[in-house]
Order: sequence, then structure tokens, then C-alpha cells
Amino acid sequence: MTKTPRAPAQSRRGAGLAVTEPAPSQKAPAPVQLSLGFDAPTSPPVAPSSLASAAASGPDRHVVLSGEICSYTLRRARRRTIGFQIDDRGLTISAPRWVSLRDIEIAILEKERWIRTRLEQWRQWRAKRQLPQVSFSEGGKLPFLGATITLRLRADLRASELAAGPHGDELRLALPADAAEVQVRDAVQAWLKEQATRVLGERLDALSTRNGVRYSSWALSSARSQWGSCAADGRIRLNWRLVHFALPVIDYVIAHELAHVKELNHSPQFWAQVARLLPGFEAAREHIRNEDLASLPL
Repeated sequence: MTKTPRAPAQSRRGAGLAVTEPAPSQKAPAPVQLSLGFDAPTSPPVAPSSLASAAASGPDRHVVLSGEICSYTLRRARRRTIGFQIDDRGLTISAPRWVSLRDIEIAILEKERWIRTRLEQWRQWRAKRQLPQVSFSEGGKLPFLGATITLRLRADLRASELAAGPHGDELRLALPADAAEVQVRDAVQAWLKEQATRVLGERLDALSTRNGVRYSSWALSSARSQWGSCAADGRIRLNWRLVHFALPVIDYVIAHELAHVKELNHSPQFWAQVARLLPGFEAAREHIRNEDLASLPL
């Protein structure tokens, strides 16, 4: 069997698990398109009273469908059909230059059910991706190792600690009850980075020792574009924000970077290495692929 050669650029710079890594199956709705044909310029009937539009100028337009405002972008193009496209940016309509706004709005009304259904699918997907905002104050909730912990301010403590509370685990911070939000945020971040050093280090040691993979060193990363990386000389970096996630997700990112010690690419040989390091990694891979670093609380 001929081994797939490594890409020269990767062999010089290293490889890593990027936030934008392509996935073979995305949980996001697929962009959808629909076209309505027009054989020639028409004189359309008067639009129904339930249909309203914005002024003629400007790319961003609005139409009222079943009492709700629907925004869309109108593009004029050299074509013979009205095209509808719905993706993460919303509804885009491409229409021949000669088709009137009234024609376009009537076409929107005719396809109202299709449009509303597809837009709702995207709305629900975006809502699932958004983590709740953390209140950096007494009683705030924070994701930690796949669970939720509650913030407590305790002026009598000398150092922050995680302890069991009446309603679950609590992160007790050595701060007065009237501490400013920025103080609480800084204390939480410092504690999370300490935990990241401990947890990620332990998981990295366990996975590498168990599988006989030797890396040269590792360090925490604060990158906003990668969950982890591995340099050509075996230096591994892991994003400290991984401590928000459960251990199976953390183990997958670590296995991904350890696999790069032997394969600085994403070839079939690389994925075979990942499977050897962490059998059944696929569920964790799908989880992290649908997470957005920018949406994390810190």
C-alpha cells in the first residue's frame, strides 16, 4: 500500500484542530434554493392587502408575511427566473432586472410556507449553538467539564475552591459580595486556567502513555481559531477553554493532536491514528465541530 505523502507546508509548520475544520456531516441546515420562472415581462395583479414592502432603494428589504416582518436581500441579475436562497444569512432573492417589485413580492407570498419553514430551521439551529450568557456575580452559572457550576462570592476564603452545594457544585471565589464584575470574571478565568493545566495535563499524559506516543512538550493556548495544535517537533498546544466541555470531548482534541505527532495531515492514515488512540471518537468529534469558540463565556 502506498503511503499518502505529507504536505510540505504542514510538515514545516505543524497541524492542529481548527475551529473551522470541515465536517463530513454538518448539523446545520443545508442552504436551500428555489426558482420561479418568468417567460416575459408581466403586468401582475394588485398585491394582496396582507403584503407590504419597504422603499424601493437599498439592498435590505422587508415584506410582511402572516403579520410578521420577513427581511430579505434583493439582488438584480441577468436571469429568467426569480431565485430564492436561504442560508445562515437569511433569505436572498435574485430576480431579473425587468421583474417588478410587485412580481417579486407576490412570488414571496406564494412561497410563504416554504420560506418560513426554512428560516425557522436556521433560527433553531443558531439558538442551539448559542450558550447562555454568564453573569459574573453571586449566583451566576458557568459550564465546567460538561456540567454547570454556580458562582459564590466568599470573602472569608483565602483561595478559590470547587465545593458541593445544596443544588450542585459551586465555585467559591475569595471575593467580597460587592466585588465588581471584572474582578469576578478575572478570578473565574484564573481558576479555569489552573484547572485546564491540571485536567488537560492529566488527560494528555494518560492518553500518550497508554498508547506509547511521545511528544516533546505541551502548553495552554488562548487561540480564538484553534482547539489545539501540534508542531512538527512534537510541541502540543491545547486551548484552555476546553475545560468547559466534558472529558470525552477533551480526550478527542488531545487524541487529535497526538495523532499529528505521527501524521501532520488529515489523511486516512491520520484518522486511523486517532481511532487507535481513542476508539469511538466520532461522537465527540461531531460535538466539537458544532461548537463556536466565540460563543464561550470567556
